[in-house]
Amino acid sequence: MQIKELSERTGLQDKTIRFYEEVGVLPAPERLPNGYRNYGETDVERAKFVAGLRRLDFSLDDVGEILGMRDRREAPCRVVLNLIAEKADEIAQRIAELSRLEKDLRQLHSLGLTFPTDDVDGKNCVCHLVSEHVR
Repeated sequence: MQIKELSERTGLQDKTIRFYEEVGVLPAPERLPNGYRNYGETDVERAKFVAGLRRLDFSLDDVGEILGMRDRREAPCRVVLNLIAEKADEIAQRIAELSRLEKDLRQLHSLGLTFPTDDVDGKNCVCHLVSEHVR
């Protein structure tokens, strides 16, 4: 199959497939006499796996490590499980940080509503609160 069909079957854009080939997470495909790429079912499965890992926010280094293990016929399951747990922890931390930021913004907004909105110099309005917030 050509790159267009691989793209349709995996949900990856053509340029993404080419990029993944360039960085080595997808192998260079065989070429037809006219120079077109020719992919097989193993390429489809590998590309789907790569796409799934990337959707889970795995880095290309992580993807390369996992695929390297598979290519060496080593089970990457423990590595994948550990990375999933790390990603979930990172997301929980980001959610907590975003919740704190939301709380700060809402407090600044409420306080800012008590100040005038026509202070060009920004000394007696919400602008000075923003400057003071950077401690």
